[in-house]
Amino acid sequence: MYLESIEGPQDVRALTAGQRVALASEIRHAIVHKLAARGGHVGSNLGFVEATIALHCVFDGPDDKIVFDVSHQSYTHKMLTGRKDAFLNEECYGDVSGFTDPDESDYDLFRIGHTSTSISLASGLAKARDMRGGRGNVVAVIGDGALSGGEALEGLDYVGGELGSNMIIVVNDNGMSIAENHGGLYRSLADLRATDGASPNNLFTALGLDYRYVAQGNDIDALIAAFTDVKDTDHPVVVHIRTEKGLGYAPAQARKEEWHWHAPFDETTGRSLEAPARTYMTETGDHLLDLMAADPQVTGIIAGTPTVFDFTPDRRARAGRQLVDVGIAEEHAIALASGMAKGGGKPVVGMYSSFLQRTYDQMMDDVCINRSPATFCILNASIWGMKDITHLGLFDIAMIGNIPGLVYLAPTNVEELQAMMDWAVAQTDHPVAIRVPANEPTHAGGRPVRTDYSDIDTYTVEHRGADVAVIAAGDFFELGQAAVRAIDDRLGIDATLINPQFVSGVDGKLLMALEDDHAIVVTLEDGMLSGGFGSKVSAFYAPTAIRVLSYGFAKTYYDRYDPAEVMLRNGLDPDMIARDVADAAADIGLAHHGRA
Repeated sequence: MYLESIEGPQDVRALTAGQRVALASEIRHAIVHKLAARGGHVGSNLGFVEATIALHCVFDGPDDKIVFDVSHQSYTHKMLTGRKDAFLNEECYGDVSGFTDPDESDYDLFRIGHTSTSISLASGLAKARDMRGGRGNVVAVIGDGALSGGEALEGLDYVGGELGSNMIIVVNDNGMSIAENHGGLYRSLADLRATDGASPNNLFTALGLDYRYVAQGNDIDALIAAFTDVKDTDHPVVVHIRTEKGLGYAPAQARKEEWHWHAPFDETTGRSLEAPARTYMTETGDHLLDLMAADPQVTGIIAGTPTVFDFTPDRRARAGRQLVDVGIAEEHAIALASGMAKGGGKPVVGMYSSFLQRTYDQMMDDVCINRSPATFCILNASIWGMKDITHLGLFDIAMIGNIPGLVYLAPTNVEELQAMMDWAVAQTDHPVAIRVPANEPTHAGGRPVRTDYSDIDTYTVEHRGADVAVIAAGDFFELGQAAVRAIDDRLGIDATLINPQFVSGVDGKLLMALEDDHAIVVTLEDGMLSGGFGSKVSAFYAPTAIRVLSYGFAKTYYDRYDPAEVMLRNGLDPDMIARDVADAAADIGLAHHGRA
């Protein structure tokens, strides 16, 4: 077995051509075997095995620098740079992340989990090299799907027109993003593939870049020849390689979209080890399809991630022209929605919380300043969302919940989610974002479901007690229910329970009314405390003697975490909350404390 003997790229260079082909097969087996147990990005890694071997045969890292876009295709890179045990030995599976990480290796330049960034980051490395009079190659790896992102096009424009020195851009063209590619630039790539790189319809040369095409992008020798040809170049050059996503594992080759990322599976059959369950993504997508069927003006907008609405190919076909996929261009998606809303349309944007971070300017200027009544469904905004450091969904309340004019709603169950979507699409006065829960879907049961949210920033009192009020937002409502029971068990206090529903503002009238017979207010939010929902309540009560206990997450980066452990670390446990309330009650004696 060759992979077991690889300690670094120098060992790859020492292999013969035939041995490298065998190495590629061993790497594929290791990827599939590990991901069958742990899950991860399958298709993107299987398709880039040969290219990674070739890169490390030709370039001399870490002096030559390779920057992987998204870096979800870096598993082979990790195996070849001293981290093979994390793929060969089950007890070491958790030793490395699913993305590049400078803390793991000098061969990794950045933590990267968002797409379309590698060209800009690599051009910065190249410029720094030039300014200090250094040497060495800088290589940016980027997939064809990532080229639809604005930052990628900005980077290409700069590198082609301004850099004027060594930089190599490897375009990994497998004809897909997560699903199919969307956008006009893909006609250029298709023409280049059809003409073996000879078409005059060439985005790269139009931007001033030199260009090479490698039709056999999964042929190690062809790639070594191409990379050798451009190594130490004195100007920027694109090497466009044609690869196959999922190559070497039949289920991933046959169903490329499904196998972009996959949960643990049976290695032999490819069947998932867990039965598919309904999620809030499914619930959101189902209701959006219902809204589309009822009103032809309703249009879903996604940015290269159909999974955000659980829009499988058949569901996308049902939506037809009422679904727009802008590619990996989140900023454009937000501005497009603003324009549609101003033009009388009813856009509903679906976006993961971590990718929403890229759109702050568009949310602020294009949408909210213009009061465009677009609807935004924000997914995975939760401790139960994606868990890698680059994909955290915990910052959204602080980020957009403080934009003037934006109504940010937090449903607590499926029926509330549906009612909020109905209201948001029908109203024409406000931009509305909905923080879709990320835990297992729950239902209203016997709880009444509010249908009208036009009285902005008015909370719903689910149970009226006294002395202590628990305000539990979104998918922390169940935690709030449990906290109320724990407070009763510990203190004999019948606490008030409030479902705020709005996390972008405070219900001043209700909060003032609580001062009459409450001394302690508890806020619970599934997000960062700093600048979040609880901080608004705390600021409101600052002139009073009301004691506010706010619970959420400390301002830090969490990585590959256990949600239960992080919850406990931040005191998000019913008994811990009740204990804190008991301490506060003893401190203040639960005396009446009104507004100063």
